[in-house]
Amino acid sequence: MKNIAASLHSRIHEWIDAFGFRLNASQTNRRSHIITRHYFFETFNFLERMDSKHPEKTKFLCFDAYGEKIKVNSLLDLQTAFFENISQLK
Repeated sequence: MKNIAASLHSRIHEWIDAFGFRLNASQTNRRSHIITRHYFFETFNFLERMDSKHPEKTKFLCFDAYGEKIKVNSLLDLQTAFFENISQLK
């Protein structure tokens, strides 16, 4: 399971780097060792929540065009939400 989680994390970061997402904010909770990062591109926002002691347990969360939360379990989930959001800009 660690390999799958690490693979998801690396694939998502490769995709957001290739697409040009920017890191908007980063917060660290020193007691719980949780790092929360907010990324954005145009009108699309998503969050990464990572435990610095257990990076394989990183969680991603994004929002659809209506503001509903979408838990990202795969790169396809993130891409689908992103392209739906971008397509509604026209």
